[in-house]
Amino acid sequence: MASRVIPVDPFDLVVFGGTGDLARRKILPALFRRYVAGQIEGDVRLIGAARSEMDATAYREMVREAILEFGGDEAGRKTELAAFLKMLDYVTLDAKGTQGWADLAAKMRTDRICAFYFSVAPSLFGDLAKRLHKHGMADDESRIVVEKPFGRDLETARALNRTLARHFHEGQIYRIDHYLGKETVQNLMAIRFGNVLFEPLWNSQYVDHIQITVAESVGVGGRGDYYDSSGAMRDMVQNHMMQLLCLIAMEPPAKFEPDAVRDEKLKVIRALDPVEPENVVRGQYEGGDAQPGYRAQVENADSLTESFVALKAHISNWRWAGTPFYLRTGKRLKERASEIAVMFKDAPHSIFGADAGRHHNILTIRLQPNEGIELGVTIKEPGPGGMRLIDVPLDMTFAEALGPEEADFPDAYERLIMDVIRGNQTLFMRGDEVEAAWAWTDPVIAEWDAQSDAPLPYASGSSGPDDALMLMHRDGRRWREIRP
Repeated sequence: MASRVIPVDPFDLVVFGGTGDLARRKILPALFRRYVAGQIEGDVRLIGAARSEMDATAYREMVREAILEFGGDEAGRKTELAAFLKMLDYVTLDAKGTQGWADLAAKMRTDRICAFYFSVAPSLFGDLAKRLHKHGMADDESRIVVEKPFGRDLETARALNRTLARHFHEGQIYRIDHYLGKETVQNLMAIRFGNVLFEPLWNSQYVDHIQITVAESVGVGGRGDYYDSSGAMRDMVQNHMMQLLCLIAMEPPAKFEPDAVRDEKLKVIRALDPVEPENVVRGQYEGGDAQPGYRAQVENADSLTESFVALKAHISNWRWAGTPFYLRTGKRLKERASEIAVMFKDAPHSIFGADAGRHHNILTIRLQPNEGIELGVTIKEPGPGGMRLIDVPLDMTFAEALGPEEADFPDAYERLIMDVIRGNQTLFMRGDEVEAAWAWTDPVIAEWDAQSDAPLPYASGSSGPDDALMLMHRDGRRWREIRP
């Protein structure tokens, strides 16, 4: 039976950058799918705002084409699409000037939730926040959504936080990380804190180490200019992977409430030891199989930007002292796969003798694709011939366990935008959390800049540089195979 969808209260949502790539590919199709699901109903207004000169009719046509291209299975719902488009309006607006602001203010209504999505460069956040207040569109109940990158280091993140704080209090600011909207990522908390089976074992006494992998099979593509100024550490480790690390390592919050959850995540970041240079590997993919290499794609033959990072982290607290966390992420790897693997220690004593081999339990949380959870257990191999042990998975692939209808999860943006309207900040980053993450990653980046060493080359379609394998091998461990 399908989950019950509860409609949100009436709202006005302004998407600054409403003609941009993110709006077309993610934000507007997500809103349409929530409309089809019945979560958006009644007197709702969605207003695009951008510098492009067009009227509301032309904007609706642009959005219609975007939904047909990126809206998924729901894109064919012609009746619903026609009704959804009627909710749309558009204002030509200059974020740094005066054009369009009076027109936008005239369209806003004060008797409903008002949210503003800053789908623009961070350099415009302050201008938008200032003008929203100047033109009377924002009050203490308004909400703003800001996309990453939230700064490029600790200094710029602090500056952005100060800029937004001049106009909005922390409870109004939703720093979005789409990874936190993934169904399986949220299931991390359900697995940990909803099952008595796991939480007593979730510590250094029973866990040997934890691996977090976010592997992409594609290259930088059309994001070359942005990516070459960012790199894997800023683009992935500082935000997405840091959030996964926090969710897998944090203490149980007192309640499932925004600040209680984010307080515990912040404690994890602050307990992280500095990363030693020998515990981090950076790489850059080369061309192969008629695919261009990294430097060709970013059109920078001297680029020292990493497309791959692997590192070993330690959390200095009572729960995790002595248990390493291995993180790796990269582009143009052999498969697209994201997972967290909790590798439990071997049994303290084997009664089956040396011939039985070494066996241990592995809890794997697959984030994408084929979202699900797998627990590896040791059993006797069927048949005669003595006690031979093998490892087998207890697999709960969501699509198989829940059925295709229940496992048809909302897109991350669908969930997160609806959380904004509901006023639920649990899955959004707090300002001090962002700053703490930068404080941990900045010294690693600064060391690279000081050394000016080129990233290690790795073949497209591989598992990354060989040195990343040695990061594990020297500890007597191995990376799990990257697999979808």
